[in-house]
Amino acid sequence: MELKPAGANAINIDYATPRTIDLLALQDGDAESLLNGQTVLAGRYEWVRLKVVTSQSTLDSYLEKTVSGVPTKFPLYVPSGSQTGLKLVRGFTVPVNGSASFTIDFDLRKSVVDPSGAFSGYYLKPALRLVDNAQVGGITGTVALSGLCPASALPLVPNGPSVYVFAGAGVTPDDIDATGAEPVTTASVKETSVGSGVYTYKAAFLSPGDYTVAFTCVGATDQPESSEALNFQGARNVTVSANLNNQQDFTAPPPP
Repeated sequence: MELKPAGANAINIDYATPRTIDLLALQDGDAESLLNGQTVLAGRYEWVRLKVVTSQSTLDSYLEKTVSGVPTKFPLYVPSGSQTGLKLVRGFTVPVNGSASFTIDFDLRKSVVDPSGAFSGYYLKPALRLVDNAQVGGITGTVALSGLCPASALPLVPNGPSVYVFAGAGVTPDDIDATGAEPVTTASVKETSVGSGVYTYKAAFLSPGDYTVAFTCVGATDQPESSEALNFQGARNVTVSANLNNQQDFTAPPPP
């Protein structure tokens, strides 16, 4: 990692051996520590950079999916990643004689691109947010999946029922396509336990403020470089406060 203090040279912090992190496992507010207990100079910092090992021809970084019933790994390539890393240009402050805790929120739904052409792997065009853990809240709730989605969309995989979170109140929901309203983050809908029939979601690491949340049955069809019709349902306004989880459930509409 690199940290850039204001008015000074960047500070390199290297691990004894490269770290491997399963990003897909870090959902619903889960996180993995990168610099736990690390001492750094107090003051203002301009950016942070994650150094990544990535190649089109190796599996240093990879995506795994099931092909014909067989789990298969594909290269996950970050253009210029091995040279420039993943850089977050967002300032933060480390207090004198104090501690600071930040989370880098990594939204895979915005980031993983299935390219056309000869490359058999995937591109990672990172959508990263750096948030202060002392000033974040979340949105959580239940989803009446059987009443909101047709039977053909009910399998959680591969359709991906999801909740999208947009900055500001009264936003008209849109897919991820670099035009129109873009979500701050997305949250997958999950069954609390196999066979329970209870489905929940959690959107974590949100700065305090007003948001619009909306549900779609087919979030997995959303591609970050094209436009898809996701048929959003139940859009509503939510106000997030620091250190609190706001409960917002998506219930089935009444019968006609």
